[in-house]
Amino acid sequence: MNAVMETADLWLTGAAVMAGLILASGFFSASETAFFYLTRDQVRSFSTGRARERIVATLLGAPDRLLTAVLFWNLVINLLYFAISVVICRRLATAGFAAAAGATGVSALLGILLVGEVLPKSIAVVFRVQLAPLVSWPLATAVRVLDPVVPLLGRVAGLLRRAFWPQLRRERHLRAEDLERAVDASRGDDALILQERQVLHNILDLSDISVEEVMRPRGMFSSIRSPVSINALKGVDAASDYVMLQGDRDELPSAIPLSGASQFSDEGLEQTAEDVVYVPWCAQLSTALQLMRERFSNVAVVVNEFGETAGIVTYEDIVDTILRPTPSRTKRMLRREPVLEIAPGRYHVEGLTTLRYLGKRLGIDFDPGPDNLVTVAGMLQEQLEHLPEVGDECLWQGVQFRVFDVPRRGQLRVVVSRAS
Repeated sequence: MNAVMETADLWLTGAAVMAGLILASGFFSASETAFFYLTRDQVRSFSTGRARERIVATLLGAPDRLLTAVLFWNLVINLLYFAISVVICRRLATAGFAAAAGATGVSALLGILLVGEVLPKSIAVVFRVQLAPLVSWPLATAVRVLDPVVPLLGRVAGLLRRAFWPQLRRERHLRAEDLERAVDASRGDDALILQERQVLHNILDLSDISVEEVMRPRGMFSSIRSPVSINALKGVDAASDYVMLQGDRDELPSAIPLSGASQFSDEGLEQTAEDVVYVPWCAQLSTALQLMRERFSNVAVVVNEFGETAGIVTYEDIVDTILRPTPSRTKRMLRREPVLEIAPGRYHVEGLTTLRYLGKRLGIDFDPGPDNLVTVAGMLQEQLEHLPEVGDECLWQGVQFRVFDVPRRGQLRVVVSRAS
């Protein structure tokens, strides 16, 4: 004990600094785990919560920026920690306390592993929802302090890469066709493997399907103007998952999820509105999904070439497209089968049915072609060159279409049969 007190001037100051550094290392380790273990739904709820929770959602909106800052500060802290521990060990060894120097080195390593990494990460996994808002302010400050330095670090990394690895080239991306062939070549014919193949094919098809094929057209979803009240939601279609909140010029800047609307009063209802993302009508569904995941949004508003709202695509619509063997947006909106067989080789078909879905039901290879036809109604208008009326007929891919019902403008039903 006396020996320890006699050598206090050799290690006490450094140990105090190391204690502070190990706590800082634990802070960044716990923050990293707490933030990146949050689920997508938890981040979405944070985006409409208190100020600290909104900071969490904002930081996770740029995950690369957040991760770069966390790793940078953690690396700097750990380097300082071990540098100080080396200085303390050298002082003790020079003073003739070799055993104490060895024990200090081992203790420093175990301390940074347990207190700086394992323990804070384990706690953060369990209490991530409570911990993330608590550390949001200091973590946001650390990220903002590093922002001016990141471009310089990027340039230095680029120079080092050119100096030491001048022949380094980025690998070519696999094409969707190559992945399709790889999925088809997978072995196994049991039911589970066949379902997995179908899901993988649907995922790959997202790069071929336009949002126009999946979107809910205007008039097929509910929208209300501010201020919002619980009574205003009583007339909303029960099949709707979201109510779009209209802006000043018929814009749809946000959406209210109906899943949690019953838990709020009139004052808190509008605060649950989530921001939406905007995609053009010709965008691929994979692009819309990527944008929605990056922005933690559940609704994408589809706009035409004039900037007008043409429809919406929800996250649930895309998930349904991935998981169903034969996905259909008309089936989701009408809550029933849009293609009904009334006789062998004869079908009643809704005009909103996509030609892709109809082609799968009839065994026809669907190709959008240069006209980029999407729905049965669109194909009829293209063929007839006027709004379809009862009795109109046309041919498409060897299939005969006859309009038998037009309940209102924009909606129609046809009889589909094989052409003789």
